[in-house]
Order: sequence, then structure tokens, then C-alpha cells
Amino acid sequence: MLFVLAVPLGLGAGSVDAALNNFVALHYAARHMSWLHCFWGIGATAGPMILSFELARGASWRGAYGLISGIQFALALVLFLTLPLWRRARPQQSASESEAFVSNRSALKLPFVRTALVGFVFFCAVETTSGLWASTYLHQARGMSAADAAMGASMFYGAITLGRLLTGFVANRLSGAKLIRIGQCVCLAGAAVVALPVPPAVAMLGIAVIGLGTSPIYPSMLHETPRRFGAENSQAVVGLQMAFAYIGSTLVPPLFGSLASATTLQLYPWFLAACTLVMLAASETVARRTNTR
Repeated sequence: MLFVLAVPLGLGAGSVDAALNNFVALHYAARHMSWLHCFWGIGATAGPMILSFELARGASWRGAYGLISGIQFALALVLFLTLPLWRRARPQQSASESEAFVSNRSALKLPFVRTALVGFVFFCAVETTSGLWASTYLHQARGMSAADAAMGASMFYGAITLGRLLTGFVANRLSGAKLIRIGQCVCLAGAAVVALPVPPAVAMLGIAVIGLGTSPIYPSMLHETPRRFGAENSQAVVGLQMAFAYIGSTLVPPLFGSLASATTLQLYPWFLAACTLVMLAASETVARRTNTR
């Protein structure tokens, strides 16, 4: 039943993800988008902590799931009761924004949307592969203890959360394209540190640097969507971007696992660097072409 119920859970989460990100991209500043994703990091950290706390006190995993379920229902109730607040943003929308339905097929025909989708696939390839394989790499390839290696994975997600918090304070001073570019360069620097023959602790720090580099990229790419592709198309384009982001998250980490099994885990930083370079090429193409248009 866990597998069966994961399907509606994922459908609901994907719908919320697409709608909420588009709403913030249309009606709020870049700093708010960054802080929105910062609090995603806090929530992603809180879930395992709740489970750990429940298990530590001898309770069943069902207790933790029940508690998180209660939080979800409370959140849904708060959102339902505050719907009038969301409608206040309507007068602020631009004159070009239309309520007309834009299909996925029509959105895919927009100039450079497909190139943007490539960027989202490879961003999530970098972020998810870095996080999921960090502890395995540090333990098996760098000889760290299991506990220290797990701490390295935690540092990665902590760096994402911290980076998005700090990015919010500078997001209105730097363009989205610059934030994306800076983040990608930091990711490459972190991958370079990990690839060097450095002590394991330094490699763990390099993985945290990769997390710090990823922090401004995703919120900035989403926030740029209405400006690059038109406010009237943004909901359809954001939906596609979220879908392709999840494709990257779902398929690339096991692909890396297969490659590492056939070769070596030492491929980890080089694989991340290659994915970052593809993402960089796609995002730079979109930024330059849409600015020209």
C-alpha cells in the first residue's frame, strides 16, 4: 500500500510544486523564490528528524507518518482558509498575462523552451546525484567511517538550505542569469576539489561546496520563466520544467550507480562536473537567446 499511495502523493506534490512556483515567479521578487526553496530545505530536513525522534523514543514508524500526515492536513486547512489572501495578487499581474489555457504542446513550441528543459534535467542530475551518492562515495572511495560519511551528506543539504537563505539577501541586486552562472561555477569548483587527491575531510567540504553552488540555480531558473517565456505561458512552462526536473532526479542517480558499478566510484566528481557543464551550456543558451529576443 505504501507504493500504491505514493502515486497520489506524488501527483499532489507535483501539482503543488508547479502551481506554487509559478505563483511566486509571477507575483513576488527573486528573494522570495529563494527563501521559498530555502524553507523547502528546512522541511526536507525536518521529516527525517521527526522519524528519528519517534524511533529513538521507541515508537513505531507509523507514529512519525501520522504526525507528518497531521501537519499536512493542518497545512491544507490553513491554505484553504487563506485563499482570499492569494487573490490579492491578481491586480498586480502584468497586462500581458492571460487567463487563456496554454497546453504543454503549445509551450514546447515556444523558442528555447526545450533547451531550458535540458537545463532542468541536468540541474537535478547534479543536485540529486550529489546528495544521494555523497555518503557512499565518502565511505567507499575515500575511506571515511559510515557515521562521518553520513554527516557529509547532511552537510550537502545544509549547504543548500544556507545558500538559499543567503541568496535571498542578494537576489534583488543580481540578475537571475548571474546567480545561475555563479552557482554553476561554484558547483564546478566543488567538483574539482572532490576530484583532487585531498584528505577525506576536504573532499567532504568539496561536496558541501557543490551543495552551496546548487542553492541559487533552481529558484533563479524558475523565477526567470515569466520574463523569458511570457507571463501568459509561465504556468505551462513551469509545469514542464518541474516534470523534467523530476525526470532528472529519478533517472540519473541510478544511471550513475550503474556506471560506478561497471567502473569505479572515483567517477563521482567527474560525472557531476560533466552534468554541470551540460546544464551551464543549456542555461547560457537560453539566457543569451531570450535576452536577444
